[in-house]
Amino acid sequence: MALLMPATDTGRWRRGFALAWLFALAWLAGTFWWLYISMHVYGGLNAALAVAAVLALAACWRCTTAWRAHCSCAGRGTRGRRRRRCCLPRCGRWPSWRAGAGSPAFPGAPAAMRTWTARWPPMPAGWGCTASALRPPGWRRWWRWPWGGARRPARPTRGGLAISVLLAAALLGWGLARPWLPVSPPPAGPRLEVALLQGNIPQDEKFVPGTGVVDSLRWYGEQLQANTAPLVVAPETALPLLPRQLPEGYWAALQARYAQPGQAALLGMPLGDLETGYTNSAVGLAPGQDAPYRYDKHHLVPFGEFIPPLFRWFVRLMNIPLGDFTPGAVNQPSFVLQGQLLAPNICYEDLFGEELAARFADPAAAPTAFVNLSNIGWFGDTVAIDQHLAISRMRALEFERPVLRATNTGATAIIDAQGRVTQQLPRLTRGVLRGAFEGGTGITPYAAWVARWGLAPLWGAAVLIVLAAATAGRRGD
Repeated sequence: MALLMPATDTGRWRRGFALAWLFALAWLAGTFWWLYISMHVYGGLNAALAVAAVLALAACWRCTTAWRAHCSCAGRGTRGRRRRRCCLPRCGRWPSWRAGAGSPAFPGAPAAMRTWTARWPPMPAGWGCTASALRPPGWRRWWRWPWGGARRPARPTRGGLAISVLLAAALLGWGLARPWLPVSPPPAGPRLEVALLQGNIPQDEKFVPGTGVVDSLRWYGEQLQANTAPLVVAPETALPLLPRQLPEGYWAALQARYAQPGQAALLGMPLGDLETGYTNSAVGLAPGQDAPYRYDKHHLVPFGEFIPPLFRWFVRLMNIPLGDFTPGAVNQPSFVLQGQLLAPNICYEDLFGEELAARFADPAAAPTAFVNLSNIGWFGDTVAIDQHLAISRMRALEFERPVLRATNTGATAIIDAQGRVTQQLPRLTRGVLRGAFEGGTGITPYAAWVARWGLAPLWGAAVLIVLAAATAGRRGD
């Protein structure tokens, strides 16, 4: 912000816009640079085009930060103009959209979980952690204390009242989040043992017949047959072939294995056909089934799982073997096992807490635990692994539910309902993580209001605060 002050003093708002945009561009590109690996190393896109794509995404996304700086600078005009203050929030530490929610681009969630804001997620979710870092410009002038001086009336301004309402709502939310109550809802059934598989199949071989495909089928097949845990979980596309493409007898043997009492399995594999469309799915095998359980990924990844309109020319430059998938519904049934309602989600679907909250619309059918199946191998040994683990931890805090993570390369982990990693496999290793978890039964305030209204209350509160601040600015308060 110090660099913006000369622009502020002289009224050269264009400089403020440019400086803020360049700062945010470098910061954002440096936090999701791993997209370059998926596009160039594994996707086969030209290196220069891959760099340009990452920079273009960062440049477009960070226009919001530059606009805030422009408003702040333009609102401090000189040379006879009445000084105006920007009604948009300014960020003392430049937090971003979804930073507190555990964005794949920003490490806001781990920082929030180490502070008192870790009590907030059950009420306002990661959004509340982000809001706690915001500092509106001129906040000292918005709220004038009674001893604020004789030159101004000793009364709160409209902007100060808006901030007070926001703080009161935050404190109320903190109270409703029950941070100090010793009584917690009883767990859903007894502790359930689980085995999480991490195959560490190299991404550049994973879909290659004769190498990665054979290795995947062999290792995951052996583990699914040999493990004796009540629940065995294999990651996204652990079996990289459609059921009809598997070796003869392979799928029938797995179904027969988990038709026996006492055990069940969740594993990732593609499903579908050319007529109905293909899906990136999780399949559940358990005793007494008429048909295997099925969850189809809803929030697909652009370019990796579906091709956005007008971008087929871009996809033709890449060599990613999985293309257009069909999305599943937002609210799909849970996988029922020994009193637990397990809600699968695939890859970065757990970034979107408002979509996971749709499963809490019916409290009787609300999930007792989340199961994330991921293949982070697309991004190599980068910070993407840590960022995705932080995302899962924030979802555990928001919903007070344990999260089981089964991944190809990491981070394969068990997270309890307080967002703590209780067990974890080393990244980029092949192994099986054995542990246990307790499902949750309570409905957090966040799950309740988002399941009913989505993010509309947050949008409404933001609009009211901006309007109140804008009114205060026009009145010269």
